Amino acid sequence: MEAQMGAPEFWNNTEKAQKHIAAVNGLKRTIGGLVAFQKRLDDVAVMVELVEASTPAEQEEYAKELNATVPAMVDELDKLEIASFLTGQFDRNNAIFSIQAGAGGTESNDWADILFRMYSRWCERRGFEVELMDVQPGDTAGISKATILIKGENAYGYAKAERGVHRLVRISPFDSNKRRHTSFCAVDVVAEITEDIDVEVKEEDIRVDVYRSSGKGGQGVNTTDSAVRLTHAPTGIVVVCQNERSQIKNKAAAMQVLKARIYEKRQDEQRAEMDKFYGEKGEIGFGAQIRSYVLQPYQMVKDLRTGVSTSDTQAVLDGDLDRFITGWLRAGCPRHRNKDIQMDD
Repeated sequence: MEAQMGAPEFWNNTEKAQKHIAAVNGLKRTIGGLVAFQKRLDDVAVMVELVEASTPAEQEEYAKELNATVPAMVDELDKLEIASFLTGQFDRNNAIFSIQAGAGGTESNDWADILFRMYSRWCERRGFEVELMDVQPGDTAGISKATILIKGENAYGYAKAERGVHRLVRISPFDSNKRRHTSFCAVDVVAEITEDIDVEVKEEDIRVDVYRSSGKGGQGVNTTDSAVRLTHAPTGIVVVCQNERSQIKNKAAAMQVLKARIYEKRQDEQRAEMDKFYGEKGEIGFGAQIRSYVLQPYQMVKDLRTGVSTSDTQAVLDGDLDRFITGWLRAGCPRHRNKDIQMDD
């Protein structure tokens, strides 16, 4: 691939050339980490040989160095192993991430807003870029729905672990009697598909509605009819985009999301069909609760798919989600599937 970059005609198609370079850099990052780790492993093997052949005084010095080096390598190996699970067709792609408040009115809208903040913080920790595509405020507080585009390497590979229903139990700040309430929100994650994936969407199957964007007054986005809502009749999928001032740009972004969701729906249908023959594999749908966040009467966040849990609820709500995501990725790997994954504090 590097040899192809040196060809005289390489830059004739700039867009194709940039994609090629991005693919090369991605492969370098993947292989570079493995090569560097192997070199460190070889160095440790040499050090062990020196220990065996050295005097007692030298052995103590080498042992100190080994004790400092090996634990750090264990952590690094853990990260390399997690990265090796992200081999799906779209795992390296950006992720289209949606949060939908469930039944419960103000309670669920506030819970959706908390989740929105939690995932925004998680993206910051991961170094992912977040682009707001659509947000619909709740009637009294919070949000009823939000869609963001998470940009970064393996964004979909990690974010797909969050697809499903999230349950919150707490003392309601909106209840004057201070009673405990349970709220639900659904998270949906689809990969941003590239032009390499062909998803045919017929023009006659789409209804296009344009309207004025919602939000705080005085902004260019809500002084014209720039917001676009696409409804795909055959599947019933509805996509809204209103973050751009241009109606044309919003329509193009909405069409991209619509194609991604249609493709994901087809994939879900295929997996569901295969489950009839090979058994249920825990498909995540709107009615399948994947995680509970309990703030009252005790503090606990527990992933119901893997058993991973923690009592540090504040850290989780501040975006510390990697323990749950890596636990789910490990559970899906054949080497770990039959093991009991417990990562309690």
